[in-house]
Amino acid sequence: MPRSRRDKRVSLTKTTKKGLQVKQNLIEELRKCVDTYKNLFVFSVENMRNNKLKDMRSAWKHSRFFFGKNKVMMVALGKEPADEYKDGLHKVSKQLQGEVGLLFTNRTKVEVIEWFEQYTESDFARAGNVATMAVTLDAGPLPQFTHSLEPQLRQLGLPT
Repeated sequence: MPRSRRDKRVSLTKTTKKGLQVKQNLIEELRKCVDTYKNLFVFSVENMRNNKLKDMRSAWKHSRFFFGKNKVMMVALGKEPADEYKDGLHKVSKQLQGEVGLLFTNRTKVEVIEWFEQYTESDFARAGNVATMAVTLDAGPLPQFTHSLEPQLRQLGLPT
């Protein structure tokens, strides 16, 4: 039976792949930063929001943050002692697992750790986060909720 002319694959995205050139540029930029900055830190994030990362980048304009593909960053630094860019960088590439980024800076270790320990940003919780305080709802009508929230409240176990 011939294939139907109506049965066509349609891509629902209009994005293009980044390709090899972007990866090579990232490797080149990382290696430039290794030569330029004195210190390199590996930092991990949990539930990172893009606008919070932008705020950190603007606060640390004198430094450089990299938050890219771990495998590409490993290639730039070197996975083995034989192919590392500078001495000891293969140890850093072993730390690149999960949601981590690289911070290149000329600041001292004490200054960086002190700043990050005091830096806090409050934000709305996402699904899966643990509540920081208890919330109680009294019996009776709840004017603060719209009627469209009723199915969600029922799903949470509230009698409605």
